[in-house]
Amino acid sequence: MRKDIVNKVLISADRVLTGPGGRTIRDGAVLVEADVITAVGTEAELAAIVEPAVRRLRCPGATVLPGLIDCHVHLAFDAGPDPVGAVARAAPDALAAAMADRAAQFLDAGVTTVRDLGDRDALALALREAIASGTAPGPRVLAAAAPLTPPGGHCGFLGGEVTTDDDIRKQIARNAAAGADLIKVMASGGALTPGGPRMWESQFTRAQLRLIVEEAAGHGLEVAAHAHGTDAIADCVDAGVRTLEHCSWRTADGVTYDPEITRRIIANDVSVCRCVSGDWQLFLQQLGPERAESMARVIRDMREAGVRFIAGTDAGVPGARFGDYVGMLEFFASLGFTHAEILDMATVNAARALGLTDTGTLRPGMRADLLVVDGDPLHELDALRRVRHVVANGRHKAL
Repeated sequence: MRKDIVNKVLISADRVLTGPGGRTIRDGAVLVEADVITAVGTEAELAAIVEPAVRRLRCPGATVLPGLIDCHVHLAFDAGPDPVGAVARAAPDALAAAMADRAAQFLDAGVTTVRDLGDRDALALALREAIASGTAPGPRVLAAAAPLTPPGGHCGFLGGEVTTDDDIRKQIARNAAAGADLIKVMASGGALTPGGPRMWESQFTRAQLRLIVEEAAGHGLEVAAHAHGTDAIADCVDAGVRTLEHCSWRTADGVTYDPEITRRIIANDVSVCRCVSGDWQLFLQQLGPERAESMARVIRDMREAGVRFIAGTDAGVPGARFGDYVGMLEFFASLGFTHAEILDMATVNAARALGLTDTGTLRPGMRADLLVVDGDPLHELDALRRVRHVVANGRHKAL
């Protein structure tokens, strides 16, 4: 066999979901060579141009689609009732091993890219390199390292506490020097940190947020902002962040949605990661019918206005398991999002928001990130749980 076809594989299925918008090739095929997609078309078209010795992977009854993207994870957290304590108690080697295992769980679920938005000791950066080199299995990792937060603020235990403008500059420079792919800022409080500010309370001024965005840009990085509070959301949008995490419109009085801020979100091309874990039904029960409907109505209003949503599970926080990516997608289906919209959130829209031009769709020249599932996810999202094959950066794993 010639060496130039050893790393080639022709993957065919009943349908190839190329994206975006549910674009599908019936009786389709994808040709992968090493870590790149080199051809996409019908099986008949590709079979006519591919040498007989090239390996064939035929998957009847299945769909080939782009690898899924989780835009908000915390590999350092254990999804248990006390992730803060677990992180604090863990020895570095043990925590690194646990994070590698969690990354492998994502891969088994068909997730080929994750964005880690806060870890300890830059361990996600080390894991990123191990996966990229092929020494550890897992999805591509984009890592923010220690998120910026004020002393005693949300997730301050991760090591990114800052007080002055000079502190902000130095912490961003440290993260950039360590190899961070982006900067994360805790613009508002959160429920995870004992004794910290409440979820709706802003942790930085608008001027400080602008400084964070400007300093990050100076290092070639964009900013993801944890923002529950309505005031924090407004400040983050005006400061120029790239993505809003949570975006739950909290105030001391409950949920206060502002359509004008939403218009600025859209005008500034800010993507929203709502961060929904697979246990969302339990979460809605705990909220109660009135508050749950208020939250759902706001998401529907944002969708109607034209907000670009991206998929993220917040995996690692209590109840947000690493292997339950599809549960998050089903939340949006329950609100009336079409399956094509949801799949775009998990692929092409997510890639765009993360600044990735080499993944999110299936076309020649793209990175070989794809999965094969039994059934058709355009008709049933549960098909995404029936993963048959995963290819991440050209590395094939059969399940």
